[in-house]
Amino acid sequence: MATKTLASWATNLEASSLPSSVKQAAVRSLYNYIGCAIGGSNHAAVTKAHDALSPFFGKATSTLYGHEGGLKADAQHAALLNGIASHVHDYDDTHLATIIHPTGPVASALLAYAEYKGGVSGPNLLCALTAGIEASCKIGLAVWPEHYDIGWHITSSTGGVGAAVAVGRLMHLSEEQMAHAIGIAAVQVVGLREMFGSDTKSFHPGRAAQSGLLAALLAEKGYTSSPQALEAKRGWANVIAGGGMPKLQKYLAELGEKWEIEANAFKPFPCGIVCHPAIDACIQLHHQMAEKGTSAEAIERVEARVHPLVIELTSKCTPKDGLEAKFSVFHGAAVGLLYGKAGPAQYADKVVQDETVIAVRDKVNATADEGLAADETYLTLYFSDGKKLEMHVEHAVGSLEVPMRDEQLTEKFVDQAALVLGENAKKASEAAWTIGEADDVAEILRSL
Repeated sequence: MATKTLASWATNLEASSLPSSVKQAAVRSLYNYIGCAIGGSNHAAVTKAHDALSPFFGKATSTLYGHEGGLKADAQHAALLNGIASHVHDYDDTHLATIIHPTGPVASALLAYAEYKGGVSGPNLLCALTAGIEASCKIGLAVWPEHYDIGWHITSSTGGVGAAVAVGRLMHLSEEQMAHAIGIAAVQVVGLREMFGSDTKSFHPGRAAQSGLLAALLAEKGYTSSPQALEAKRGWANVIAGGGMPKLQKYLAELGEKWEIEANAFKPFPCGIVCHPAIDACIQLHHQMAEKGTSAEAIERVEARVHPLVIELTSKCTPKDGLEAKFSVFHGAAVGLLYGKAGPAQYADKVVQDETVIAVRDKVNATADEGLAADETYLTLYFSDGKKLEMHVEHAVGSLEVPMRDEQLTEKFVDQAALVLGENAKKASEAAWTIGEADDVAEILRSL
C-alpha cells in the first residue's frame, strides 16, 4: 500500500491547499538551492562533468546556473549538472531528522523540466517541489538510520523518488502513472558514503535528479513497474535497509498532516552539518579573542567535546583539499578561530593547504561525548600564558532552534554567488526570491 499511498497523495496535492507556512518553507528551500547551485557552478567537479558530457548534450532547453543564462543543456543533463553544483560545496539544506539534503535532487530535476516545458507558474512549481521533498523525507524516515548505517548516501537514495514525484506532479500524471514513476526511480538507487570527500559525493544528488526525471518521463509514456515498488519483500525499502519491514506506511500516513519541509534547515557553513556546533563555537571565541587582543596563533591547544557522529563523519585530521576539508571538524574549527567565518572561501584548496591554518588545525582535539545532542558542543581554548576560554553551544546556528533568518539566507546567497557572478549576485538573489510568484518560472531561470 505504501507506493499507492504516496502516488495518490502526490497526484491529488493542490497548490491552493498548501498551508502558508509550507509555502514559505518551499520558497526558502528553493531560494537556498538556487544560491548553492550558482555558488558551486564553477567548481572543478562540475567543470569536469560538463566537459566529459557536453559532446552528448541534446537540444539546449534548460539553464545551467551560474552563467546568467549563457549556458544551457538538455533537461536531463541540466538536472545532473545543476544537481552536482548544488551539493559540491556541501552548503545545501538538511532535513535534520534524517540528514537528507532534500531540495538538490528534487529541484534540479523539477526546474530543468519546468524550463523545458514552459508556462509553469510559481505556485505550481512550489506545489511540485513540496510533493517531492515530502516524498524523499517520508521514505527516508522509514529506513533511517539502518539504511545510512549500511553505507548508503540517503540524500540520493531517496532523492530519485522525490524527483520523480515532483516532476510527475508537474506533469499531472495519473495515480497509476505516478506509482510507476516511483517504481522506476526506486530501482535507480545511487549513493555510497564511501565517496564522501571526493567528486562523486556531489554526483549523487545530480544523478538522483536525472534518474527521477527519467522515471517520470518513462511513466508518462506508459512504462510500467511494480505497484509495490517501495514496500514489497524485495522492494526498495527492504533491500536498501538491510531487511525487516521498515515503517513506510506509518510515515506515509502523515502526508499532508505533518510537513517535513517545515523541518528543513539551512546551513550557515559549507561542510558536514555535524561540524557546525564546533565551528559556531570557534567563531564566537574568535570574536572574544579579538575583543581581548588575542590571536589564534597564541592558542596552545583546543579541546572539543562533540557528538559521536562528528568523529564518525568528519575526522579527517589532514585534509588535502577543500572537498576533504568539508569532512574535517579540525579544519572547520581552525578557520573559525582564525577568520571568524567559515564560508566557501575558507574551504578553498589554498586555505586548506595554508601553513597558518594547518598550525591551528593541528592543535585541535575532538572527543566524542554520547551525552551531547547532535547540534551541541563544549569547546575550550588553552593559551600559552595559562589562560583559557570556554564556549558551550547548546544549539548551533542553522538548527531548528536557532534557524537562519531570511536576511542571513540572503547574505549566504550573495556571498557564494558573488564568487561566480560578481556584482550581479544581488540581482540573482532578488530574482530567486520571487520565483514562487512568477507566471512562468522559465523567465527567471533563464537569467540565473
